[in-house]
Amino acid sequence: MSPRHPGRSHAPGAQAKNFKQSLKRLLSTLAPEKIRLALVMVLTVIGVVLNVMGPKALGHATNVIFRGVLGTAMGRMLPAGTTTEQALAMLRASGDSSRERMASMIEAMHAQVGVGINTHDLAHELFIVVALYTTSAIIMYIQGYILAGVIQRTGNRLRAGVESTINHLPLKAIDSGSRGDMLSRVTNDVDNVTQTLQQTLSQVMQASVTIVATLGMMIWISWHLALAAIVTIPVAAILAVVIGKKAQPHFKQQWASTGALGATVEEAFTAHEVVTAFACEEDFDRTFARDNDSLYRSAWRAQFLSGTIQPAMNLINNLTFVIVAVLGGIKITNGSLTLGDVQAFLQYSRSYSQPIAQLASVANLLQSGVASAERVFEILDIEPEPLDDAAPATLPQTLRGSVTFDHVRFSYDPEKELIRDLSLTVQPGQTVAIVGPTGAGKTTLVNLLLRFYEPLSGHIAIDDVDISTVRRDDVREHIGMVLQDTWLFDGTIEENIAFGLPEATHEQVVEAARAANVLHVIEALPQGFNTVIDDSGSGVSTGEKQLITIARAFLADRQILILDEATSSVDTRTEVLVQQAMAKLRSGRTSFVIAHRLSTIRDADIIVVMEDGDIVETGNHDTLMEAGGAYARLYQSQFDGES
Repeated sequence: MSPRHPGRSHAPGAQAKNFKQSLKRLLSTLAPEKIRLALVMVLTVIGVVLNVMGPKALGHATNVIFRGVLGTAMGRMLPAGTTTEQALAMLRASGDSSRERMASMIEAMHAQVGVGINTHDLAHELFIVVALYTTSAIIMYIQGYILAGVIQRTGNRLRAGVESTINHLPLKAIDSGSRGDMLSRVTNDVDNVTQTLQQTLSQVMQASVTIVATLGMMIWISWHLALAAIVTIPVAAILAVVIGKKAQPHFKQQWASTGALGATVEEAFTAHEVVTAFACEEDFDRTFARDNDSLYRSAWRAQFLSGTIQPAMNLINNLTFVIVAVLGGIKITNGSLTLGDVQAFLQYSRSYSQPIAQLASVANLLQSGVASAERVFEILDIEPEPLDDAAPATLPQTLRGSVTFDHVRFSYDPEKELIRDLSLTVQPGQTVAIVGPTGAGKTTLVNLLLRFYEPLSGHIAIDDVDISTVRRDDVREHIGMVLQDTWLFDGTIEENIAFGLPEATHEQVVEAARAANVLHVIEALPQGFNTVIDDSGSGVSTGEKQLITIARAFLADRQILILDEATSSVDTRTEVLVQQAMAKLRSGRTSFVIAHRLSTIRDADIIVVMEDGDIVETGNHDTLMEAGGAYARLYQSQFDGES
């Protein structure tokens, strides 16, 4: 036995359907923040340019120190009292060309600072360096603050869009999906998208401006050295592209595996009692181990491949550093560059190669982010329920409650028709019990009435108004539901009862609880109506949960009811209370009861027997039993089973 995940739509290893288009769409989500993004870009340019000016200013400080140290050293080599002119004459008389160059340097040095380090000039240069770096840091702090707000607001809008889409999805989209995978998309994938935007936007802007600014400074210092430094760029770019393409499918698989793993955990958690009762823990352990192993392998490959970019970039950077250091040393000896210029250039070569490596890493981050974005976009792109008519019809404010099915045809699968030709007329206030074997179409009938699905042909009318011409919300506002699978949300009992009528007063909630035979249960709880229960109804029994949902239907006070009996799993006393509450709820209302235990619907005005999507019999209990047809066989088989 292996748990199934019908909503899993991603084959392991599948690549992004359209990386460029998905990336473009992802970036379009930033459109509402374009003014702030422009400000971020301006601040980035200013901050990076100031930061890039730092090494050049630091090079000036190095030259000040170098001139002072060299002048002091040369001064110690000359006899005491030797003037500058005498020292130069002695060096020129030696005829050594290298000494001639040294003499020129000493001459220039003495002309500017004399012997020793000029502390005033050094302090001035260092002040400029500190001012540049400090101002740059402040500006980049402001930039980061604004950008964080931009990204988080974008993530907020994306989550809100996904949530809104889920709330308005057609029922068929929910029926065909896995809740665990859906939750993974809303949480894990959206978080990954926002993290990707946060990292990539900042790095792309800073890296791009840094590359341009440092390249300009490098060319300014020495275009020969600049040319030697940039020849490695094509190699780095090719490496990044090759590694990125190999990592892309694994990032896609990583997030698909994350969704699959979430679905497995969600199933095991929500169905824990069933899993334990059937001793299927080992089956879920094996399923979890399989999905966990798939996630491990895909994540390992994605992270390993993307992680190889940085070592490769470091190798190229180090080779570039060696080339620049050697050529720079040569230029110092021939006097075409100063020590400070070479020092600045080495810093720029590092600063230049680092953003290239960052851009390469960004490419891999984008693989992961776009893979998650595609999974989110798949939800946003699910076709919503068809739009209502521009000028819809309206149902009467006070319904009589008549319902008519007129030659309705419907199919979930185009190749297999479920309901072929269904006609049924229900008078106001009648109770209609719908019975039949599993798959006969009982639930489909009420889904069509609620407009969860639309018939292929035929019409459904309420009070002689075709519901296809009425807004879906208006149709559903007149129909109440009590389902077999009770649903309570995390909140107080009073909030759960008032779910269908939020503006209800406490007195109305109390009356609804009394009508549903659950008031005594609630008052016996320590916190009464303020007792907090979770979505599983923890703290109350199955029958009490059912009574709470009946109280909710009482308070909503809808003229048409859909009741899915749920008494099979409660004790006899609670079953009596539930049946009494349902009987009171049906009184004066048109009710459709999906009957599972035929003994509970003997008093129904109309019993509709369905087989293979068709109505094969209608009538009340007595007439159908006398006919000895499908209903009599169902009833007798159930009676024999119970006896």
